[in-house]
Amino acid sequence: MKFRLNDIMAMQTPFYYYDTQLLRETLDQLKRHAQGLPAVIHYAVKANGNPRILKEIADAGLGADLVSGGEIKAALAAGFDPQMMAYAGVGKTDWEIRLGLDQKIGCFNVESVPEMDVINQLALEAGRMAPIAIRVNPDIDAHTHRYITTGTAENKFGITLEDLPAVIDHAIALPHIHLRGLHFHIGSQLTLMEPYRMLCDKVNELQDYYEQRGVRFEIINVGGGLGIDYDNPDKHSVADFEQYFAVFKQHLNLRPGQQLHFELGRAIIAQCGSLISRVLYVKRNRDKSFVILDAGMTDLIRPALYEAHHQVQNLTSVATEQDIYDVVGPICESSDVFARNFSLPITQRGDLIAIRSAGAYGESMASTYNMQPLPPAHFL
Repeated sequence: MKFRLNDIMAMQTPFYYYDTQLLRETLDQLKRHAQGLPAVIHYAVKANGNPRILKEIADAGLGADLVSGGEIKAALAAGFDPQMMAYAGVGKTDWEIRLGLDQKIGCFNVESVPEMDVINQLALEAGRMAPIAIRVNPDIDAHTHRYITTGTAENKFGITLEDLPAVIDHAIALPHIHLRGLHFHIGSQLTLMEPYRMLCDKVNELQDYYEQRGVRFEIINVGGGLGIDYDNPDKHSVADFEQYFAVFKQHLNLRPGQQLHFELGRAIIAQCGSLISRVLYVKRNRDKSFVILDAGMTDLIRPALYEAHHQVQNLTSVATEQDIYDVVGPICESSDVFARNFSLPITQRGDLIAIRSAGAYGESMASTYNMQPLPPAHFL
């Protein structure tokens, strides 16, 4: 990611700073490595819904993965094709379902039988057929943080394997439901490919089973979750799309004419954004030194919520010597910490700090707790 220091130094902090050229390079590599698959790639809008970012991604020809009516509206405003929208989430409200039906979105990813029944009833009232994919919980451990694991038996998401046959029969019987496919998502920030290989095996097994029962799916949606390198954002500025797509090319047995859908968010946008902050104070006590920033957990909550790691970079220090700091924010919570025992060049009041790899789940999760203003966004 590039930084224009002269521009940054003149701006009021904190703010999000996005490298649109890196975003375009990322999208180019994503599409290049997906070649050879019947791929429909949806961008997970929850990762970052900034309107300019959404327009860049829509202009690149991607679809949208959505989890709320507000995200549907944002995707429509950015120019995403409704037929390339997949609407997921365990708690869709009636107005959100009606919005999806009115806009003729491509697919509802359905999480439960009660939800399916409501969609069928609302589709009946609208005089439409509702296209759905059934979200399957494949009971695969993605080996990631427990808060972002979504595909094990203890998670709230999807239909269990033992319940799936009855749920599919129910979907086929509903008069205003068009069962298009199966949907899977096993977790986020996956850097090992083995869980994806295991997912391919499970999908192959399910397809063979249902084919014998005369059930064929138009869509197999394998979700997203591909991780990024938070430790080395400059060395690995683009996610490993080559290895990721190779798993599905090698291990997934698709049927002729099937579409393979992906729902990638973090891997597309995380490395393209940094949170820029200014040092307010350097505080020292007997055991520890603190760098106190004007940005806090209200601007980037991931470290407080997940104990997530982000590289912290001093953009303006010219010191050659290093010191060890806790890098913290101004919010009145002990969890308002970006990094503990972190090595930085000798840092002083007024230095500009970049918290890297913050393009995903940064701006989109910001809050006004402590009545802090939401951080603005600037683009390179």
